[in-house]
Amino acid sequence: MTLGLPGRSLLMLLMALGLTQSDSMKPSRRPLVNCTCKSPYCREPTCLGSWCTVVLVREQDKDPQEYRGCGSQNQELCRGHPTEFVNHYCCDSPLCNHNVSLVLKATQPPTKEPGISQLPLILGPVLALLVLVALGALGVWHIRRRREKQRGLRSDLGESSLILKASEQGDSMLGDFLDSDCTTGSGSGLPFLVQRTVARQVALVECVGKGRYGEVWRGLWHGESVAVKIFSSRDEQSWFRETEIYNTVLLRHDNILGFIASDMTSRNSSTQLWLITHYHEHGSLYDFLQRQTLEPQLALRLAVSAACGLAHLHMEIFGTQGKPAIAHRDLKSRNVLVKSNLQCCIADLGLAVIHSQGSDYLDIGNNPRVGTKRYMAPEVLDEQIRTDCFESYKWTDVWAFGLVLWEITRRTIINGLVEDYRPPFYDVVPNDPSFEDMKKVVCIDQQTPTIPNRLAADPVLCGLAQMMRECWYPNPSARLTALRIKKTLQKLTLNPEKPKVIP
Repeated sequence: MTLGLPGRSLLMLLMALGLTQSDSMKPSRRPLVNCTCKSPYCREPTCLGSWCTVVLVREQDKDPQEYRGCGSQNQELCRGHPTEFVNHYCCDSPLCNHNVSLVLKATQPPTKEPGISQLPLILGPVLALLVLVALGALGVWHIRRRREKQRGLRSDLGESSLILKASEQGDSMLGDFLDSDCTTGSGSGLPFLVQRTVARQVALVECVGKGRYGEVWRGLWHGESVAVKIFSSRDEQSWFRETEIYNTVLLRHDNILGFIASDMTSRNSSTQLWLITHYHEHGSLYDFLQRQTLEPQLALRLAVSAACGLAHLHMEIFGTQGKPAIAHRDLKSRNVLVKSNLQCCIADLGLAVIHSQGSDYLDIGNNPRVGTKRYMAPEVLDEQIRTDCFESYKWTDVWAFGLVLWEITRRTIINGLVEDYRPPFYDVVPNDPSFEDMKKVVCIDQQTPTIPNRLAADPVLCGLAQMMRECWYPNPSARLTALRIKKTLQKLTLNPEKPKVIP
């Protein structure tokens, strides 16, 4: 039987299986059994036959139909296998066919007539091919564009005679270079290959500072001054950490030291770790305060700009051009630089801690070095700081910022009076205080630097004095936030005239 047989095929099949009342064939001589009878030809709900039968039949363009009845002839049909059109079942006990259910063999999908129904099958591969061709063309164009940029960049970096020359108007080619779209894409640093190329073109001119970390040199890159911080081998982790942060975090800000390049280079048969940044001729705030006295408005300008830098570090910015929150952990006047416009920028991120609120990720780095003891908050000195809480690190920055404010106010002239520069706690600890020295003064004796009474005579310095006190609360969570410091200091800015430096 095939799917194309006429409707009478059902009747013939039922007759062959004994499911009708036809007597055209000789019945079997087996004893009769009582069976369930459900078909168009059943007169009663049961029938008598030699065996019981269930037949499942699918006619053309119809759903499968199931029939139950009695069989008495053509028993060989009971041994047939199910097809996609018919399945039958035989049994020889009373009513054994009552609850039997049958299924047809899996049906092959019907062949569709060619035409509109096959249009997707034809258009699908064609469209896929067109998309692949378009993507290939786009990829080739992108690769060519990158190669052209690289060729232009190599030319700009000195492999041709057209080396990033400054314009006749005196524009900074270094600034233009850093402001171009040639970045790593994730942070504020140039691509590593470009950084190494820049580093090898820097000529060291003079050493402008030394410390336990190494040395700072003024260098020249195509006629422009840059700062080169050369780390000692024992401070390799600080170099690595600062390089990592600058290359992964977008830190472009007027009050954060501008990063140019980082490289591990070989000079005089020894390996040197270089960090190349913008150069600021005034040097650190520590150096500046020893050379200069300040008017109140200049003191406020230095304080506001430093607070803006710290607030930018502490703040997490969300979005594609965002940044995680960063705590400095070694804030002091030596790590704050004075720019030519007499604003401050924060430097030295070798101990920085990174926190992402979205993922609650805290990255404290892998640097065993601790901060500067003189600027340590009491909870650090008595080892009570919660190292698993990012807010704890921000609170220690605020404590240190209060000490920097104190250094600024000492060098500010009020009614013709000014004091010599001194570091915080100069009168109660040695020049190079130990951990125990600082712990005794700050934690046990609970001392803070003395705030001169003369500050009350000037409204700006009176505001700075009050801010210092609120930065030095023994309870870390009671201290001001960097953002609150920034906003309060900005409100104190009453005189818009340009500040002056008084020798």
